[in-house]
Amino acid sequence: MQQRIDMRRRKKKKKLRRRVLYIALTVFLLLAGGVGYMLVQTYTAASSSYDDLDRDKSDLRSEAVSISDDPISILLLGVEDYSTNGDNGRTDTMIVATFNPGDEKLKLLSLPRDTLVEIAGRGTQEKIAHAHAYGGKEMAIKTVEQFLDIPIDYYAAVNFDAFTNIVDILGGVEVDVPFDFEQRTIRESGNENLQFTEGPMELNGEEALAFARMRKKDPRGDIGRNERQQQVIKAIIDKATSLGTVTKVDDLAEEVGNNVKTNMKVSEGLGFYREYSDFSTSNIDKLSYDTYPQTINGRDYQIPDEESLEEVKQTLKEHLGLVTPTAPDSQSETSTTEHP
Repeated sequence: MQQRIDMRRRKKKKKLRRRVLYIALTVFLLLAGGVGYMLVQTYTAASSSYDDLDRDKSDLRSEAVSISDDPISILLLGVEDYSTNGDNGRTDTMIVATFNPGDEKLKLLSLPRDTLVEIAGRGTQEKIAHAHAYGGKEMAIKTVEQFLDIPIDYYAAVNFDAFTNIVDILGGVEVDVPFDFEQRTIRESGNENLQFTEGPMELNGEEALAFARMRKKDPRGDIGRNERQQQVIKAIIDKATSLGTVTKVDDLAEEVGNNVKTNMKVSEGLGFYREYSDFSTSNIDKLSYDTYPQTINGRDYQIPDEESLEEVKQTLKEHLGLVTPTAPDSQSETSTTEHP
């Protein structure tokens, strides 16, 4: 009798274990399916932003680079395209970023939009911001390569809508406002003045854009503007690499797919993120070169100081592994590099 009871109990336990196993397996499959679906949707959305410009490497490279293994350069283009209906507009922002996996440092160089340069393919001396308007991303990239004498491996062209939406998806960014000012912004409902007060401020997308773009009220002009742009980029990286961003990947991918163009494949971006997911913004060095104002034929330009520009070029070339680094004891400290 007792033996029968024990056998029944063992059968019940087996059935119970099977049910628990089936339920666990079902939940796992549902979760895996959901995550898989999300990844497919994310991959599809982000893939629509891909534009390789019909090239596999920079003309200044002898061979293609690997984003996870080699020092790379990226040109960030903030395109002002409202007046051109999405066609080639002027670049309101141009930032060159270099990353070296050896020291895991990111260097950021903002190019003042009024910098007088030779536009690649045109042979004319004009503001660097005009290169994109004349020949799109290709001409902007070649002009920067020619100006800095370094290869540009990747680019990301972002319009104003993408910038504001990405900041909003991330939940805003915190910046340190250098002084009180107000800046007019363009809203669908009309113009409005945004107020900025000295000290830490949490900004939404539209406010972050206004903060980064303002220059006429900055006593330091383009220099102050460039520093604010770099500060916003640093704040975005801080948010994008935080743990809380994982749940926002789908929205970010959709935004990138809609309003960003880049020659970085999704697989490359994911691989880079996995490799350096613990990247700290304390590893960002901000670079700048000195300029002086000059009026030519009634137009205002910023003329690069040759010595300062050469120092920045050397720094970027060393970071990209293109030249042998100068010995520390033979290189004097310059004001071109700032450590945040």
